[in-house]
Amino acid sequence: MRPSIIIPVFDEAPNLPDLTRRLAPLVRAGVEVLFVDGGSEDATASLAEAAGFRVIRGRRGRARQMEAGAKASHGDTLIFLHADTALPAGALQAIDACFRAGHEWGRFDVHIAGRPRMLRVVARMMNWRSRITGIATGDQAMFMTREAFESVGGFPDQPLMEDLELSRRLRTRSWPACLRIKVTTSGRRWESRGVWRTIFLMWRLRWNYWRGVPASRLAEAYR
Repeated sequence: MRPSIIIPVFDEAPNLPDLTRRLAPLVRAGVEVLFVDGGSEDATASLAEAAGFRVIRGRRGRARQMEAGAKASHGDTLIFLHADTALPAGALQAIDACFRAGHEWGRFDVHIAGRPRMLRVVARMMNWRSRITGIATGDQAMFMTREAFESVGGFPDQPLMEDLELSRRLRTRSWPACLRIKVTTSGRRWESRGVWRTIFLMWRLRWNYWRGVPASRLAEAYR
């Protein structure tokens, strides 16, 4: 299957050299890699283009950017990758094996890079919760067939919890493949806000989302 990797970016210039270095071998192997810039005020877009990557411009908002990237891409497999997340070796082969086994979508286990030891516990809890509930987060590099993505209407146009909502829609079709090989994501969100504070905030936001609180209100609390 032909994969397309879609990466929403906004003011990621400091991280672009490392990100493009990691992705360059995939491009040389023929994988479509598409950056979707949400109106960066730094050199994000120009740096990605200078490194030889395709960049499209979209309205700011992770869900909107990923939706725009999906529509502009050409692959029949969609991989949504956060700019601060690295795919493991063998990721594409593992995804391909999932589809050959009959899965329509899935995600990776996650390792959170950072100094606090509590981040290891956070990662284990994320992986465990996802396996139990069939709900994935964007940090886990969600992947799916284009047919499955389009059949559920793609990403919802909302400012937060777009990954949970897409998971919930996809789960009505099938249970996700939960790959045990790990993507590595940055712990900067937890380190900047405080690990425990971020844990409690995210649990509270998820609980309120399941209770029906609009994502727009939750986004204000998140900010």
